[in-house]
Amino acid sequence: MKRTKTIIILVTIAVLFTVSMYWLYSKNIQDPIVYTTDNASIGTIVKKTVATGSIVPKEEVLIKPNISGIIDEIYVEAGQVIEAGDLIAKVKVVPNVSSLNSAQSNINGVRTQVETARLAFQNQKNIYNRQKELFEKGVISANEFDNAQLSYDQAQQRLKQEEVSLRAANQNYDIIKTGTTSGLGASANTEIRATVSGMVLDVPVKTGNQVIEANNFNDGTTIATIADVDKMIFEGKVDESEVGKIKEGLPLEITVGALPDRSFEAELDYIAPKGVSENSAIQFEIKGTMKKTDTSKTFIRAGLSANASIILAKAEEVLTLKEALVQYDPETQKPFVEVMTGDQKFERRDVELGISDGINVEVKNGISKDDKIKVWNQLKPPAPTKQG
Repeated sequence: MKRTKTIIILVTIAVLFTVSMYWLYSKNIQDPIVYTTDNASIGTIVKKTVATGSIVPKEEVLIKPNISGIIDEIYVEAGQVIEAGDLIAKVKVVPNVSSLNSAQSNINGVRTQVETARLAFQNQKNIYNRQKELFEKGVISANEFDNAQLSYDQAQQRLKQEEVSLRAANQNYDIIKTGTTSGLGASANTEIRATVSGMVLDVPVKTGNQVIEANNFNDGTTIATIADVDKMIFEGKVDESEVGKIKEGLPLEITVGALPDRSFEAELDYIAPKGVSENSAIQFEIKGTMKKTDTSKTFIRAGLSANASIILAKAEEVLTLKEALVQYDPETQKPFVEVMTGDQKFERRDVELGISDGINVEVKNGISKDDKIKVWNQLKPPAPTKQG
């Protein structure tokens, strides 16, 4: 009886062992990893960094008045193309009482000086005439006559200077009172004219607005902004982590948010020598001159936001490979790939890499276009869930 139980127990253990071994074997051979492959291709690799900014005119001229007053008329509007010398606006002068009184007092003072100079001149003229008669009769010497003539000429010159000063004082009074005077012609202060040719970008004033003249203590009121829209630049900023990678002369590829289907070429020609802290990050200003475009087909408005792709390096018509297919030796850190040699059989192949755009990388040596490269880090499809 005991022997029978022992046999049954041994048989049961053997069966369980056999079932366990079969189960382990089945688990070992099921669901093998089947590696897929990918090929290298001929393409272009562009390594670039991006800067944000806007499109602005290269030169922007602010037109300001030479006299304070009120805008009487405006002759231009934004978007209009004008030439240098064209009339932009007219200013009506509102005279300052204090300045008028000062100018009037100055005139009175100069008139007194003119009368004094005229009396002195008349006196010297009489002396000169008497000395001349005496000299012709031989009563006085030539030296005495020369002194009389010199005094006469000096008195006459002094009278002319005082008369010029009086005219200037009168003109100054007229300018303070009306903004212009006789003799100014086209340079009348009340007429504001364009100093350059270009497009009017903005007219920030309206008829009736008060304007202030530009002087040493005040920038003055801007009446119009004029720029040559054929000469536009990209103006943006790059982070300090990128500024060391760029240099003047690099090509830019400009994309404008308002024109998503087009890109524009430019050249980087300015990098600020000093950074500015913005939101706890150091930013460096950059500028790039845009190549001239046909404004009849595409008009780039000043102030449009834009992004500039700064081309750091470019390789055209080279062998490229997805960077995810490249592996690195854990000890030497040298790059390599695994090339298929048979059914699910691969061999290691060291490669020499060039520039990378973060997705694809240039392969200079090690593989060919026809080699099948192992996708070593492929993702397994998710296991099917049981429907309950």
